Amino acid sequence: MSAGRRTLGFPWPALVALAALAAPRVVLHDLDVVPEGTVVAALLAVGPPLCWVAAVLWRRPPRPFLTMVVIGALYGVFLAAGHQVFRDSSLGMDAPGLAGLEPGAREALLRGAAVMSSLVTGTMVGVIASGWRSGWAGRCANP
Repeated sequence: MSAGRRTLGFPWPALVALAALAAPRVVLHDLDVVPEGTVVAALLAVGPPLCWVAAVLWRRPPRPFLTMVVIGALYGVFLAAGHQVFRDSSLGMDAPGLAGLEPGAREALLRGAAVMSSLVTGTMVGVIASGWRSGWAGRCANP
């Protein structure tokens, strides 16, 4: 048994697959296929973390908080990759505060900021979902 599986309760491919459940939202959002404020947008945003919570409650890994944070961080990687691929839709190059920079430097700065933001966002989704998992588990154990 791998160290990751012992610690996180899932093999790495399963963790990546759980994180990948949220990837369609990145693409559909960046391409404006699914408008914000719709039921579909809400399902795409909330559905994957609910699946993460269900998987962690089902498998009961030894370190559930860490498991959820890792899944969230992996989701952040998908989020960052999606924003890089669909840069024109998600970032644009209209950054008036950076008008004095050379176009290449401006693009590198915006891309770097998007990557960092995506990684933090994904990780925080894992942290929040972990708290949600804790709340659900507590309610289920102590009705």
